[in-house]
Amino acid sequence: MNSSVPGVNAPEFRCGFIAIIGSPNAGKSTLLNRLVGQKIAITSKKPQTTRNRITGILHRPGAQLIFVDTPGIHRASKQLNVRIVETALATLESVDVIVFVVDASRKDESSETLIRKALDRIDRSVVLVLNKVDLMPKAALLSVIDHWAKTRPFAAIVPVSAKTGDQVPQLAQVIEGLLPPGPPLFPEESVTDLPVRFLAAEIVREKVFRYTGQEIPYSTMVTVDDYQEEKRMTHIHATIHVERDSQKRIVIGQGGSMLKRIGEAARIEIEKMIEARVFLHLFVRVDANWSRDAKKLERMLSGAE
Repeated sequence: MNSSVPGVNAPEFRCGFIAIIGSPNAGKSTLLNRLVGQKIAITSKKPQTTRNRITGILHRPGAQLIFVDTPGIHRASKQLNVRIVETALATLESVDVIVFVVDASRKDESSETLIRKALDRIDRSVVLVLNKVDLMPKAALLSVIDHWAKTRPFAAIVPVSAKTGDQVPQLAQVIEGLLPPGPPLFPEESVTDLPVRFLAAEIVREKVFRYTGQEIPYSTMVTVDDYQEEKRMTHIHATIHVERDSQKRIVIGQGGSMLKRIGEAARIEIEKMIEARVFLHLFVRVDANWSRDAKKLERMLSGAE
């Protein structure tokens, strides 16, 4: 890209893929949403909210940063969690930069050791992000920085608060400097490459987590059965899959009260996202042990169900 001033070369445009990895509940999805300036990944206080690779795009004057949010990496034994961790680790081979997010306010030695070992096998620039610094005193943070600086040679260590946005612009600047030269891969108006029906399903799933508390386990999945855009309204029919009749009763609630609450909250958020009126119809279905059945699991996570 040439400068408008004769004889002066402008800095090269940079573009690349960045994997956001970390242990469950480190704040990866919150950080992604903060970086791109829009909610594209669902968040929850519960771990393992993210199950698929979520792509977010940040446009800067001299660069395009394409972030890939991944599920939390941990030692898994259940079929669903094994698949989730495999999805996260597979991402590392196909990106230009890795952002390793750590909850600076608490340790997760098991998951963090697993991630460090995975990083040792990959030749990529790794930026360590110490998240949730708003929850700890400065003296404690300095100790955490010193500890991590001794574990491996990071390209940079950046303390941030994804919740408040503190130091997030500085993090974006650091990442930009590590990307290779190249033209943008997405148009300027793009913030994600995910289809709207996928995002709608994720919004519904987030509301299930938020309103059912500890009663519904992570064997909940949402699929969109029908998505029709019309002039005055978008019609969405979605199914909330659970594994037992007792879970179905909780999601529906007395007289359908819980399902109505979930649907109302999801509808409002989907309308904001697509900037159109939405008719959202939710159905709750029991799929016994789907998260333990390899074939059902594959269909559910791929959206083919």
